[in-house]
This record gives sequence, C-alpha cells and structure tokens, in this order.
Amino acid sequence: MTMLECINGPEDLKGLSQDQLTRLAVEIRDVLIETTTRTSGHLGPNLGVVELTIAIHRVFDSPKDKIVFDTGHQSYVHKLLTGRFAQFGTLRQRGGLTGYPSRAESEHDLVENSHASTSLSYADGLAKAYKLRGEPDRTVVALIGDGALTGGMAWEALNNIAAAKDSRLVMIVNDNGWSYQPTIGGLAEHLAAIRVNPRYEHVLDYIKTSLPRAPLVGPPLYGTLHRVKKGIKDVIQPQVMFEDLGIKYVGPIDGHDERLLENALRHARDFGGPVIVHVITKKGFGYPAAEQNEIDCLHQVPAAGAHPGTWSRVFGDEMLAIGARQPDVVAITAAMLHPTGLAQFAAAYPDRAFDVGIAEQHAVASAAGLAMAGLHPVVAIYSTFLNRAFDQTLMDVGLHRLPVTFVLDRAGVTGPDGASHHGMWDGSIMQLVPGMKIAAPRDASRVAELLNEAVAVSDGPTVVRFPKGKVGGEVEAIAKLGGMDVLRSPAAGLAEDVLLVGAGPMALMGLEIADRLTGHGIGVTVVDPRWTKPVDEALAGAARRHRLVATVEDNGLVGGFGDAVARLLRDHDVDVPVKTYGLPQEFLPHGTREEVLEDAGLTSQQVALRITEAVARRSSAEAQEGAPEPRTVE
Repeated sequence: MTMLECINGPEDLKGLSQDQLTRLAVEIRDVLIETTTRTSGHLGPNLGVVELTIAIHRVFDSPKDKIVFDTGHQSYVHKLLTGRFAQFGTLRQRGGLTGYPSRAESEHDLVENSHASTSLSYADGLAKAYKLRGEPDRTVVALIGDGALTGGMAWEALNNIAAAKDSRLVMIVNDNGWSYQPTIGGLAEHLAAIRVNPRYEHVLDYIKTSLPRAPLVGPPLYGTLHRVKKGIKDVIQPQVMFEDLGIKYVGPIDGHDERLLENALRHARDFGGPVIVHVITKKGFGYPAAEQNEIDCLHQVPAAGAHPGTWSRVFGDEMLAIGARQPDVVAITAAMLHPTGLAQFAAAYPDRAFDVGIAEQHAVASAAGLAMAGLHPVVAIYSTFLNRAFDQTLMDVGLHRLPVTFVLDRAGVTGPDGASHHGMWDGSIMQLVPGMKIAAPRDASRVAELLNEAVAVSDGPTVVRFPKGKVGGEVEAIAKLGGMDVLRSPAAGLAEDVLLVGAGPMALMGLEIADRLTGHGIGVTVVDPRWTKPVDEALAGAARRHRLVATVEDNGLVGGFGDAVARLLRDHDVDVPVKTYGLPQEFLPHGTREEVLEDAGLTSQQVALRITEAVARRSSAEAQEGAPEPRTVE
C-alpha cells in the first residue's frame, strides 16, 4: 500500500516522519501527472504546491481552521490529502471531482468561486466573524498566488486586514513569478521567528514610546535603532511593502522545503494577528516537461492557448490583420494574452498590446481612457471574467458611448471547469447596457466579418462573443433578412410553420433541428441574427408569416437574446407564440460541452422534439378555434 492510500484526512499527516513526507510528496506528484494527462486539468500549479499543502495540513486543523484557496485551481493536492484519493481519477469528468474546491465534496472545501483575487476578502470576513463569535482558537488561512496579487481587490482586502490587528489570519503568498531567491540559512530562520514573537512587538513599542522621552539621547537613539531595523530587513527581505502596510511579514521561504514551511507557518499561526508568509515555489516542480515549458510550465493540460482551428486562433489571426490596416486599434487583456489569441498581435505590435494582469475592472476602465483619446481598444477577455467589470462596462464605457470592442472568449458552456467558468451570463448582462451592440458569429468567416464590423463602430461599445474549442463548419447564407442571414427556407411543399433563430454557433444547430422538423412535415426558416443586440426589426415582419417563433442560444434564458426577441414582437404587436431555448438559470456542473448541453436540453434532438410538441399544440388550438388547417404550398 502506498503512503497516499493511507491518508484519509489531514489528521493522518500529523505523525509522519520527514522521510515519510518526502515519499508522500513523490507519490502525490506521480498521481497528479498520471491523472491530469488523462483527464486534463491544472498540472503546473499543483506540482508547485505539494510541500506547501502538506505543511498547511500539518500545522493547521482543517476544517476547524478554514483554508481559502484563491482561484482554487491549485487545490488538487488538498483534495488528495482530505480523503479523495480513491475518486481522484474522476477529476473534471462528468459526475466526478471538480477541478476546484467543492462544498459538496468535502467539509474541508470552503470557497468554490474560482475567480482570482478574492481569497483575502473571504479570509478577512471569516477571521472577523470568529473574533466576534468568541472563537479565538480558530485560524483562517488564505493561499494566494503572486499573479492574483495583480488584482486590485486583493489590495483592498490587505488595506482592511492591516487595521484588524488581532485577526487570526495567515496569508500565504505562493510566489512562483518573482525573480529573487528565498532567504535561506539559520540566521534568516531565526530572524523570521523573532519577528512574529509577541515579545518582539512589546519591545518595539517600549522603545518607541520610552526612548523619545529621554533627554538628548532619546530621539536620536530611537531613530538610529529604527533605521538599523529597517536596514537589516531591507537586506534580508526584499518585500518590505507588506510591513509598510502594517502587516507582519515572514519570508521568503523555500516552498519546496516542507520542514522550513512548517516552522514558518507555526510561528505565523501563534503570532495572534495577521501575518504574510511569503513562499517561493516553482510551478511544475518535479516534472521536467512542466519545468521546461516556457510559456506557463504546463499551467493547464492540455494547454489553453489559441491552437489552430479554435475560435481563439481565428480571432487572433484576424486581429493581426486588423492591426496592420488600422493603427488606431489596440489590444487589452487581463493575464490571458496567449489563451485569448492576442500573442500574435502583441508580438507584431508590442506598443499597442497591454496585459494588465488579473485586473478586469482596470482593463475596461483603461480601455475607456484609450477610447477617449481617439483609439479603438479591443478588450479580449473570458466571458465569465467580464462579470467582474460590469460596472466599468456600464458606467465608464457605456455611459460615455465609447468605441470599445469586447471580445468574449469562452462564451456559453465551457465544459470541465464548471459553474464559475461557464460563460452563460454575458449575453444577458450586456443586453442591459444602453447603446451596446452584440455580435455572435456562427463560424470562422463570421468571426472575421463581425470583428471588422465591430471595430468600425465609432459611436458606442460592441461585443463579439464565441465559445471555447474548435470552430465548426462554414455555412453561407442563402438570402438576407434585413441585416440577418437566412440559412434555410422551408422545404418545397411545406408552409412557413417555424421561424427558428439561432444565435452564434446555435444557428448551425438550427440547421440540424430544421432537418428533423422537416422529416415531420414542419416547414422551417432558419435565421442567423449575426447581431443579437439590437434585435433586427425585420424579425417582426418574418414572424407574422410564421405560426411559431423559436430562439436558441448558448446563454442563460433570463434576459438573453430570446427575451429580447419576444420583447421586440410584443412591441410590434406580433401575436405569434415565442419559444425560447437556452441554458437554465442555474450554476451548471462540469462536464464536456456536449454533456452539459445535453443535460440542459440543448441538443438538436431535444429542441426539435420540444418544437414539434409546440407546433402540435398550436395546431390543436387552431383547430378548436375553428381556424383553417395550414395548407402546403402548391
């Protein structure tokens, strides 16, 4: 039996020797590599926190002590140490373990939101609550990466944590990006222990309050001591900024030395107030293929870049072409340069590409400034992360009617990353922004076509949204309906029964649905709206000629494209039933895109069945009202 098989919970770690812990770390890395290369997942980040996670669970008492993972993609080791080894092979598979912490899986998991820079705020609230509830024996641990510290929300939290002097809060900065090396050796370890000793604080307070009152020698001596103290710290600890905020700082610590980590964490735990423990780790540690991966140390398997044939790559290729034609076009992204497809643009036009880090709010407000100065910013961001910048989209871009184009990658169902990553909200929240125009391309040609139309808009913001993964087949229009593309007309001999309007790639599904309905003698017109906001008014006239209107979208049903179509028809007094098909307004579980769509009832077979039933009910109602049966075209 392996060491890992004997770990049923954190308590099983407490009595292990250093040799046993070393063996355990090796086994954990083997399992991480074997599993993620088979199921996909975040490999590099988890390889980097093996010893750190072991140390956390040996020092703290989860779930009494609360552990908050920022983003949560580095929680695989935590799952293995909290009784989920037997299920780990189901990682990111339908019905299996999620790729992030999950409250449904374990009492040791707390925060499921996998959006970055939030952990310190959660931890601040938890620590304050335990103090108010009279539970001083509980410690809150927040694990945040140096990348997440680029998000402004983390610094808002630090500002408040610094004022809560007696919060039992340990903040571990997992630093795998800064250049300098951890301080090592007995002196550094000793000094770190001294700084989090309460007696050290008492002595400093005594010196600060007593020496200045001493005649002549007092103030100069205190100033000298203070400068010496700061000087020593500046030499040994490069990151004095945390202590300048008023938060105790320990480190940098070698994040792959489990014994040193334990020692630092125990001192931090016993200090009794907020402490930063700065840990230096190497992403992908222990796996040469990851360590040598120059882009992101195999952050995710398979890599999340803009590969040939993907929507992201198609966008990236067209952005490069637009950049050559339009010098006023600039690009902004939030720590997603390669995944969103902007790497080519950045390489060709480095002065016109801005990666602002994990700071979506800043990205959008900065884009507003760029647009005010006469440029046309293209903000490329994952759909789920635009939620964080809605206020800036509404009040900084929308209110000023600025020409900013939002390119929303991973719109709709994204698959294995689960509830917090499905891009099922933007199609609704962008409908709320006055003057916003929303484009949804159905195929690669339409990505290029609609992106060019978007960057040509000069009197307000635009959105181009598309899903994750490979682009489907190309489908050309057979006719135009206003500014929309007609992809299919009723088959010969069939009436205009159903006007089927599919947004984006769902227009291609509309063709499959039409094939099924045609087999049941139902005539279908399939339309791709191209722009889902504003809804083309030509739909009203087309709806009058049909017995039923159906919309299909890869977005939440509430407030989405379907609702906008229904509102348009009401406003034009078109008395035709409207059926809207989309994602249920729920936090959808993980699975492949196909599995999630099937569970949501969004397959061509399922939608065709529901439309057939709706047409049958319509026919029955018409018959009861004495209306003539629809006739086929001669």
